[in-house]
Amino acid sequence: LTGEADGYPVLEKALGRGVLALCAEALGAMEVCKELTVDYLKTRKQFGALIGSFQGLKHRAADMFSEIELAKAIVAEALTAIDNDSPTVPLMASLAKSKLCDVLNLVSREGVQMHGGIGMTDEEEIGFFMKRARVAEATYGNVTYHQDRYAALSGF
Repeated sequence: LTGEADGYPVLEKALGRGVLALCAEALGAMEVCKELTVDYLKTRKQFGALIGSFQGLKHRAADMFSEIELAKAIVAEALTAIDNDSPTVPLMASLAKSKLCDVLNLVSREGVQMHGGIGMTDEEEIGFFMKRARVAEATYGNVTYHQDRYAALSGF
C-alpha cells in the first residue's frame, strides 16, 4: 500500500476513490431527502393552508436545492478527474468530501425541521438521513480533515 501505481501513491488513489464513492452516496441521499421534504411541504396543512405555501419554508427549500446543485457540480468534476486519471483526484476528493458533508448535514437537518416533530420519529424516513449524514461525515476523514488536506495539497 505504500508503493506507487501509475505515478500515484496507491493509498492516495484508493482513498480518493473511496471518498468519491461516499460522496456519490451522499448526493443520492440529499436528493431523496429533498424530495421527501418537498412532498411533505406539498401535503401537510397547518393553519388551513399547505405549509409549502409559507414563504419562509419556500426559501429554505430553495436553499437546499441550490446547495444540492453545487454539490452535483463538484462531484461531477471530481468523477471526471478520476475518468481522466488526473493528478487532481486527491484535491478534488477532499473538496468534494468537505462540501458534500456540509450540504448533506444542511439538507438532512432542514428536512427534519420542516417535517416538524414527526421528522425525528421512525414513522417518517427523513430522520434516517440525518443519522446517515453523521456517519458519512466521520467516514474517511471528517470535514475539517479534508479542508486541511485540500489546503495542504493546494500549497497553503
